Amino acid sequence: MEHETAWTKYDEADLEALEQLAAGYIEFISDNKTERECAATAIALAEERGYRSLDEAVRDGRALKAGDKVWALAHGKALILAHLGSAPLVEGFNILGAHIDSPRLDLKQNPFSESNGLAQLDTHYYGGIKNYQWVTLPLALHGVVAKKDGSVVEVNIGEDAGDPVFCVTDLLVHLASKQMQKKGNEVVEGEDLDILFGNRPLVIEKDEVEGAEKAEAEDADAEKPAYEKLAEKEPVKAFALKLLVDKYGIEEEDFLSAEIEAVPAGRARDLGIDRSMVIGYGQDDRVCAYTSLAAQLALADEVPATTSLTVLVDKEEIGSVGATGMASQFFENTVAEIMELAGEGGPLPLRRALAASSMLSSDVSAGFDPAYATAFEPKNSAYLGRGLVFNKYTGSRGKSGSNDASAEYVARIRRVMDDAGVSFQTAELGKVDVGGGGTIAYIPAKYGMDVIDSGVPVLSMHAPWEVTSKADIYEAFKGYEAFLKNA
Repeated sequence: MEHETAWTKYDEADLEALEQLAAGYIEFISDNKTERECAATAIALAEERGYRSLDEAVRDGRALKAGDKVWALAHGKALILAHLGSAPLVEGFNILGAHIDSPRLDLKQNPFSESNGLAQLDTHYYGGIKNYQWVTLPLALHGVVAKKDGSVVEVNIGEDAGDPVFCVTDLLVHLASKQMQKKGNEVVEGEDLDILFGNRPLVIEKDEVEGAEKAEAEDADAEKPAYEKLAEKEPVKAFALKLLVDKYGIEEEDFLSAEIEAVPAGRARDLGIDRSMVIGYGQDDRVCAYTSLAAQLALADEVPATTSLTVLVDKEEIGSVGATGMASQFFENTVAEIMELAGEGGPLPLRRALAASSMLSSDVSAGFDPAYATAFEPKNSAYLGRGLVFNKYTGSRGKSGSNDASAEYVARIRRVMDDAGVSFQTAELGKVDVGGGGTIAYIPAKYGMDVIDSGVPVLSMHAPWEVTSKADIYEAFKGYEAFLKNA
């Protein structure tokens, strides 16, 4: 079944709206490269449109009613936006769910080392990556350092024009004959993804003193900063630590309680001579997170018939685990709090509301790439420019780990999309026995709600720089908005 490209149906108004949405999206993924940054920016955008803290409403005992808009945050890294509708909450919600974490290199808790005049940072990769794609690439450091006094220092180095950047080095091709014979997953080992951090040594001038003066000098040495004590043994590492102390006030031991992510440095860009695509880091899954957020905020001050929820979660790339992943109680607890303040609290109404809900698990799909056509089954592949993608099921090989949407729900979604004039397509994630992947869909499905995967096709998924089509981004936004209003 052939689906035409969405580009052919656009008039000037559509193209203007498409470019405006794409510009906002490029800005969002350029400025927000961690889950903390995405959540903080999403809250700021929501508050500009009248959303208020659910925690404050709970603390104040403020009742919620149709038209009210609230947000809830889990540990700075998972977010729920709720826009209350006119129908009783027990009748269910329309839910958009996306994830805001992306593959990257995380600094280890003890990251610093020095060898042969080079200071390095040890990393532990996060999510599914091809290690070799992360070498000789300009990297930026984003994250937070939590200190023992309770303060939290934000770190962002490598994005401003005047900032330095970092990289993982590679072996020069002239000496790489053995390396080139290795399998792709062995060319660069995970433990070799060390970030080059510095090369300049810290120079400490020492005076030659004896007797009482020497004792005084030794006492003074005991009071010196930790980096100065390192200077004789590891001078390059010492100089790097001095710079961190001077700029951020953080010591080496503070990295025990830090979350620092190494991500590709630089802004997302238009791609193609026709500027029809976007190339940037973290489009899996921030392309769906941003369009979901935009659709939720597009409800503005109207009161939807059904309460709309947008759920932006962490940890999908490693199994949706932890306190900020979809498998946590954050989603269920937040819905319970909302229902309590709306006068519909209780365990049974909560269960009924969740079972009656409908959800789009907004996650990306593999775009058909003619350079690697043998990995795809053409009739059941997603193509750039043909619109929002629906995956009835995902999983691996025999649908392992999949949520498989019912035929009735797929039919309902088709009607919503057709009525709204949304270009959409259906797909699987490559050939049956080639591989596969998962999403958060199976987790909320445990409540008995209808869930289907939907998102934007991506080329070079999980690479440091991924590619999407502006037409698909636009159709995703339109599809998500139609779902919130009409599902």
